[in-house]
Amino acid sequence: MRQDVKKIRNLLKQYAKLKRDLTAFNQVSSPSFDGVSSHSSRNGAESRLINHVDLSYQLKEVEDALNTIDDPQYQFILHDYIIEKRFSRNEACEQLSVSVSKFNYLKNRALEVFKLNYLRTP
Repeated sequence: MRQDVKKIRNLLKQYAKLKRDLTAFNQVSSPSFDGVSSHSSRNGAESRLINHVDLSYQLKEVEDALNTIDDPQYQFILHDYIIEKRFSRNEACEQLSVSVSKFNYLKNRALEVFKLNYLRTP
């Protein structure tokens, strides 16, 4: 598999982790500012808030790229197989009624299409 496709696959694998991290952040109580000036340029609450915004932006970029994919086979491979890990490769082949080699071809094409959409996301 080409290096750029491997990077995209790893990004998609991290997508679910990002969603969990963001959910965990949202469940933490809101930061409180005590009004005491700090000598550092940032306090802990500000850093957590910036991290939250960064995670939200990363998720939005991935979701925007995923939402532009119309092919249901590609959607299944990217979402159910790679991101959610609901199926093994053999189970995914059965779901799509394709051979393993055809599945690998479809998976690589789905990753390529996602990469193009992701790189186009403003």
